[in-house]
Amino acid sequence: MAKPRAQWVCQVCGRVSPRQMGRCPGCGEWNTMVEVVEERAPAGPALAIRAEPRPLTEVETEELERLALPMEEFARVLGGGLVPGSLVLVGGEPGIGKSTLLLQVSTLVAQATHRPVLYVSGEESIRQIKMRAARLGLKTEGVFVLTETGLEAILHHADRLEPVVLVVDSIQTVTSAELTSAAGSISQVRAAAARLQWWAKSGGASVFLVGHVTKEGAIAGPKVLEHIVDTVLYLEGDPFHTYRLLRSTKNRFGATPEVGVFEMREEGMMEVANPSEVFLAERMVNAPGSAIAVTMEGTRPLLVEIQALTSHTSFGHPRRTANGVDFNRLLLIVAVLSRRVGLRLFDQDVFANVVGGLQIGEPAADLAVAVAIGSSVRERPVAADLVLVGEVGLSGEVRAVGQIEARLKEAAKLGFRRCILPKTVRRARLQAPKGLELIPVRSVAEALERGLAL
Repeated sequence: MAKPRAQWVCQVCGRVSPRQMGRCPGCGEWNTMVEVVEERAPAGPALAIRAEPRPLTEVETEELERLALPMEEFARVLGGGLVPGSLVLVGGEPGIGKSTLLLQVSTLVAQATHRPVLYVSGEESIRQIKMRAARLGLKTEGVFVLTETGLEAILHHADRLEPVVLVVDSIQTVTSAELTSAAGSISQVRAAAARLQWWAKSGGASVFLVGHVTKEGAIAGPKVLEHIVDTVLYLEGDPFHTYRLLRSTKNRFGATPEVGVFEMREEGMMEVANPSEVFLAERMVNAPGSAIAVTMEGTRPLLVEIQALTSHTSFGHPRRTANGVDFNRLLLIVAVLSRRVGLRLFDQDVFANVVGGLQIGEPAADLAVAVAIGSSVRERPVAADLVLVGEVGLSGEVRAVGQIEARLKEAAKLGFRRCILPKTVRRARLQAPKGLELIPVRSVAEALERGLAL
């Protein structure tokens, strides 16, 4: 009998250690190492060779036959549709709308394909799922519901039903009888995901796994699931706003990071066809401290309003608060405005906010943040028909960004007439859309002078 092998695995970063440690050597967190016991396979004859190496030039390729989804925003994030045999992980904070979204997708797939869809829930009863479907007004023909946590039982019913899509909500509740560890442990989650992956690849059905997000922001603790699955989707959003972003962080069948925009209503997760118009709908024109940035979410350009407010500090050290903007980028921009432009910010509290609960990570919004802060300090509004695109460098220069053509087309589509952008982009002989004037600048100081209304 092979002796069980014990390992210690970090629940946050997945770092493996042969012995117990109080502090993870990978992420530095305390008390996150848990013991995982794995059975070693008994020694036996060598495995039979099932495949031979082939030259890559002789391998024939064929187009992936995607399953068309009636929900365009969801299909966009998946890369154009659902690939048969794929394993998709959907993560998000509790109550963000993961179960609601996947229940809607299940009903739409069943109606479009006229084939059964199996929805497995380990946290809710059948009555609760039925009540949600009735509240959302969904047509549930072709959707089968199962409340089960045993992995073997789930696969047994899936083999009998042969669904086109299998939804497991959530993967942390699934347990295998072959393991003695508790539900939600690393070994159980990893074993369940691996078995479901094998079932999906062998049968051609698509599997959705719902994963909870920990306080560190990782799905199911370690990164084990993200390595096993084909696609990783995160459902994000501010709990005080109705808008939700479905973001793709890994996709073996499409581009990343792609994003879909939804609005949480009584009818469920409703698609937002033009997010830029929604995020700018409540904008107060000619208000100091407001600027419009053109950011890219995957292949989609979005126009968002960035607000900034400066006020005299009441403490010895001024505060810097960022909501929707990276905090370190805000500190960099404030330092550039103080040192390179000459704005007096050492005794001012600076607040930056992205309207709508969005999170902007790309540096193309730096120029809009800088101009919004300068507008608040000087009490001069930014022109209402102006958008800003550009990255801010430590020398106060404005640097070029990618996908500028798509950004300009979206700005012109929404009626903006002027755009401040880096001068290096203008040198590339960029053709401006009709009705949009390009204002090339070299520095942040020049952008402030050109952007603030007289």
